[in-house]
Amino acid sequence: MHSFQELLHRFEQFFSAHRFPETPASLYQPCSYLLNMGGKRIRPVLCLMSHELFAELNENAMNTAMAIELFHNFTLMHDDIMDNAPLRRGKITVHEKYNTATAILSGDVLNIFAYEHLNKINSEHIHSVIQLFNKTAIQICEGQQLDMDYEQQPFVSMEEYMHMIILKTSVLLGTSMKLGAMLSGATDGCSRVLFDFGKSLGIAFQLMDDYLDVYGDPAKTGKQSGGDILSNKKTFLSTKAFELSNEKEREEIVALMAKEHDGKIKDTLMFFEQKNIYELTLAEIQKHSEKAFELLEKAPILSKRKIHLKELADRLLNREY
Repeated sequence: MHSFQELLHRFEQFFSAHRFPETPASLYQPCSYLLNMGGKRIRPVLCLMSHELFAELNENAMNTAMAIELFHNFTLMHDDIMDNAPLRRGKITVHEKYNTATAILSGDVLNIFAYEHLNKINSEHIHSVIQLFNKTAIQICEGQQLDMDYEQQPFVSMEEYMHMIILKTSVLLGTSMKLGAMLSGATDGCSRVLFDFGKSLGIAFQLMDDYLDVYGDPAKTGKQSGGDILSNKKTFLSTKAFELSNEKEREEIVALMAKEHDGKIKDTLMFFEQKNIYELTLAEIQKHSEKAFELLEKAPILSKRKIHLKELADRLLNREY
């Protein structure tokens, strides 16, 4: 078994060997620009870690991990357009550096290259892999659409919010785990438990993202501080604040959302403080973290083989960016 850092190094070597065609440069340079920003590579390495629980790593696992990372970056490129995000990983987003049309097309071609890597898989499980990959891709699109729809609403219920982040964020972490297990020959039952572990980890991961958008250090997160507040995105923080508010306070929130100046972030933070949102968010992250660890414990795998997954989960849930 290898640690996250060891598998990350191995994946980066495989990843760096990927070369886009040289022309047209206007299509492929934006792809390389985004991919070379770095990123945590959590999803592909989760795939490799899951695979290694049951079998030695091989080309099938590496190509699946590559497909996951290319697909994830395709969604990021398009999400940044839809969110009007100026920064990604501390650098100018693709649509800001080039233009929106280029970012759309470059994102499309990243998605196609993801399927090129899936096409290299030589396994009896290939049809199940493609089926799960496609199902997840559809769910992510559904989650993103809900995210945009919710921006136009004064509030959503906590149930609606959780459904949205499960689709948009957490299923991909679960799928990364399940794909690695499937390709290694793990049983259906074990693959499902690992999917559920990844999904719970993904929920906690997204809640931490919500938290860091407001309370994180922009120098470490690489994102605009309070960007979710400015764009009226529904987060756990805003949803919880609305849930705890009376009718008059909800009117105050709606008025805050209508603001378009820097004071919007400051005023929203003051409201969050009144509702103890800081502590409530951390408690919710802890709840889903504990659920993830419980699921990992249930997986019928020797405890010593789960050590690196536990270390990674702990690291993700105590991050600053």
